[in-house]
Amino acid sequence: MDIQFLGTGAGQPSKARNVSSLALKLLDEINEVWLFDCGEGTQNRILETTIRPRKVSKIFITHLHGDHIFGLPGFLSSRAFQANEEQTDLDIYGPQGIKSFVLTSLRVSGSRLPYRIHFHEFDQDSLGKILETDKFTVYAEELDHTIFCVGYRVMQKDLEGTLDAEKLKAAGVPFGPLFGKIKNGQDVVLEDGTAIKAADYISAPRPGKIITILGDTRKTNASVRLAVNADVLVHESTYGKGDEKIARNHGHSTNMQAAQVAAEAGAKRLLLNHISARFLSKDISQLKKDATTVFENVHVVKDLEEVEI
Repeated sequence: MDIQFLGTGAGQPSKARNVSSLALKLLDEINEVWLFDCGEGTQNRILETTIRPRKVSKIFITHLHGDHIFGLPGFLSSRAFQANEEQTDLDIYGPQGIKSFVLTSLRVSGSRLPYRIHFHEFDQDSLGKILETDKFTVYAEELDHTIFCVGYRVMQKDLEGTLDAEKLKAAGVPFGPLFGKIKNGQDVVLEDGTAIKAADYISAPRPGKIITILGDTRKTNASVRLAVNADVLVHESTYGKGDEKIARNHGHSTNMQAAQVAAEAGAKRLLLNHISARFLSKDISQLKKDATTVFENVHVVKDLEEVEI
């Protein structure tokens, strides 16, 4: 499980940072990629990665500001051009209005897709659990921005315990069908009469990962709730230390406020994202340094960076 950042800038693209988009790569878990936001130029960034557009099965939009959605029509159209691959449907989750934006863009440009898009729109009254599969659950909660905006909490369900093959061999269990039965929790009896209890050879279930990905927001209690015990918190850092007033006026957060959210939530790692173009490369280390006075495990991400979870 990895997160690859396709755009880490705020508001408009710069030479160093494209606008918002990131990919949650779940290839080992479910052979899928989930995209969060799709700012202008996202498909160009994808060309610089190993991501195959057909593997993108779900797109989660935080809000309808242009720097988070203007890349959608282009990406959806380009996804259709890989004729040597099977056409697969795609789900888009986002605030009310995302369906109208996408369909209008495709209609007026004469774009026809050979796959279906399933839209899942929500408003302030229809948040909470928005998706559940056999391996993941996704929650959405409203944040505090200048327009309706949400954050997402992706929870991997607990993983099955692992089979201790060496211990089984030592107990005299021959490799083969009996291993499969024991792995499935079935007790067995060997030919010599030895009883093998499956529970003695399977480790306890392992807790799944929690990934919190927030849209643009002022510091708010909803951010903390979404990030409780998260393995990774992706939080915007449009502004820096001392910029609290301007951040509030524009519906954004500082690096210090992001660190406060991570600390209050008990998150394990904080990834600072959505960086204003006014911060030059020499300023990035200061953003991190200041934030670590509040929360120790901080990293400022950059375009195309891949973070293992």
